[in-house]
Amino acid sequence: MNASKDNRQRRGLRRTGTIVAAWLAGGLVVVVVLLAIGALGGGTTKVTTVQQAAATTRAVADTTSTADDAESLYAETSSGVVEIKSTISGSSSEESEAGASPFGKSGSGRGGEEGFGISPEGESGAESMATGSGFEVDEEGTVVTAAHVVDEASSVEVILQDGSTHKAEVLGIDDASDLAVIRFDPEGAELHPLELADSSDLNVGASVAAIGAPFEYAWSFSTGIVSGLDRTIQAPNGFSVAHAVQTDAAINPGNSGGPLIDSEGKVIGVVDQIATDGSADQSSGVGFAVPSSLVSAELQQLEAGETVEHAYLGVATASTTEGVDGATVAEVVQGSPAAKAGLVEGDVITELDGEKIAGTEELIAAIAAAQPGDTVKLEIERDSKSSEISVKLGTQPAESGNG
Repeated sequence: MNASKDNRQRRGLRRTGTIVAAWLAGGLVVVVVLLAIGALGGGTTKVTTVQQAAATTRAVADTTSTADDAESLYAETSSGVVEIKSTISGSSSEESEAGASPFGKSGSGRGGEEGFGISPEGESGAESMATGSGFEVDEEGTVVTAAHVVDEASSVEVILQDGSTHKAEVLGIDDASDLAVIRFDPEGAELHPLELADSSDLNVGASVAAIGAPFEYAWSFSTGIVSGLDRTIQAPNGFSVAHAVQTDAAINPGNSGGPLIDSEGKVIGVVDQIATDGSADQSSGVGFAVPSSLVSAELQQLEAGETVEHAYLGVATASTTEGVDGATVAEVVQGSPAAKAGLVEGDVITELDGEKIAGTEELIAAIAAAQPGDTVKLEIERDSKSSEISVKLGTQPAESGNG
């Protein structure tokens, strides 16, 4: 691992206790979120308007049933959640600088939703301890968590709800999806693995709950709903994660890596980030989880310690004119599959293999669904003329050019 990669990853772990400007108010700007598209870190700028609601009079609903359901859900699932303590050695002063993004520098526009999950302790340049969350997925002591919770950790401990502490080994990490798998010796422990649900079946408004260790208050429980689907969030390597689940359940530093659970007690996401305006490092009511469908797709490889490969196009994109569908190519990475296929700045990608591309998020998701080496057909508009270009996708680099 090179020095810049090493520093970037340690910074991701060191600073996850601080959340900085995730969504910035303002007008639309160039989007450089490149998940599997693959070139630059960054994102869109969102405009947030707060409007006072008019007073209304209505009957008070009977919440007893809902409260009972939540109590039962916690009782059934909390013992499958673990607290994770990661030891990080030799953090530099650069890594402890206030306001540093845990994923490296943010691009223009969106500062990037910030991964937070751990609360670092200790002096700069000395050993520090960080806290995150995770959940059991089998009876063998296998735990899923967020990559930024255990990246560059010199040692990892898992604490079970019964108070027992177990040394854990990091089996696999994927910084492109912010997922990691660790394992501890389960001898003498009673495990309660949680089942993965299919996050593609989710609907906005569905009830969810988060269990984790916010501010080191382990096994804290918060409830909410799915408030958005198919969001795009920045990964630790500077690319992006597609199909993230948005929730208003309260999640805070220490929750990262813990489960987002549906009403049946199944995991529909791995808690990862929140959006803020930079004024507070705590729940904003806009949180994000890596979808469980991505966990299911990668779990076997991560358990085996294999490198998970992701498809790569190699462009940065910008928002098109309002009312016009497509992803406008803002930049083409030199030597990338896009460059070799003849894509140029200003091209508007409107279709991929016959599927409409409404904007950047759809393009990101479409490339993420492909495999390295796949050849895809892009419908583009250039100088008011439509044409088709075939692109053989490459393998996403370890980190983005701006990451």
